[in-house]
Amino acid sequence: MRTKQQYIEGLRKMRRNIYVDGQKIDRDDELQRSTINTIGLTFDYAADPKHQDLCTATSHLTGEKINRFCHIHHSKEDLHKKQDMTRELCKVAGGCIQRCMGIDGSNAIYNVSYEADKMNNGATQYHKNFTR
Repeated sequence: MRTKQQYIEGLRKMRRNIYVDGQKIDRDDELQRSTINTIGLTFDYAADPKHQDLCTATSHLTGEKINRFCHIHHSKEDLHKKQDMTRELCKVAGGCIQRCMGIDGSNAIYNVSYEADKMNNGATQYHKNFTR
């Protein structure tokens, strides 16, 4: 699992493609600080032993403990924990935590890629590519 600091270091390695008032800014620019801190909260909570049951899960792909925001849901319990985690983090952040669409999108792509490969009788490898 990545830490908040590793997340920020990853931002610094990304190309500059964010514009503010017509000027490109770095991904970790001070103007981005509130967003970075909000997303960083999701890493801090996953690292905190008090919140690990809620904010982490075991990957079905690797068997390793991962941040729940990177987890593919496999049960109603997974969905309930995701909802409880989201509510808790939103209370702490005072609003949007910036990562909900990502987890929902990942889960959708996981399922749609599987179904697409099944419909294409193995002619495509969308699901394998996604899970890799």
